[in-house]
Amino acid sequence: MSPYSRTRCREWALQVLYQVEFAGPRRQEDVSRFWDYFHQGDDIPDYLRELVDGVASHLEELDALIVKYSEHWRLERMTSVDRNLLRLATYELLYQPDVPPKVIINEAVELAKRYGTEFSGAFVNGLLDRIRVAVGWEV
Repeated sequence: MSPYSRTRCREWALQVLYQVEFAGPRRQEDVSRFWDYFHQGDDIPDYLRELVDGVASHLEELDALIVKYSEHWRLERMTSVDRNLLRLATYELLYQPDVPPKVIINEAVELAKRYGTEFSGAFVNGLLDRIRVAVGWEV
């Protein structure tokens, strides 16, 4: 079991996804490079790797869902933080059934408030709730 919480892994995953978006196409070593730079000597948490790899492998599907439920917002118009946070949380909603949707959404909103704009928390909350309903999750 990893000494790092899922909450912490989500934050790191957001940072990796944000960084990778500016670096060009995602490479397999992106998580390792991030981890080695900031956390020398520790093993990469499995959940961090799972989140980043999951978002990368389902990117088209995640983006399509985000666009479908983001009333009048193109993906390119969203801030990079909001866009990557939505990808991350949508991935969890779809592919992490052991994590309650309420936890996923609440943690995404907190990260949006911390790293996004003053409007990010409400934007992320509203959009993730629409996606949650669409995929059939109860709160």
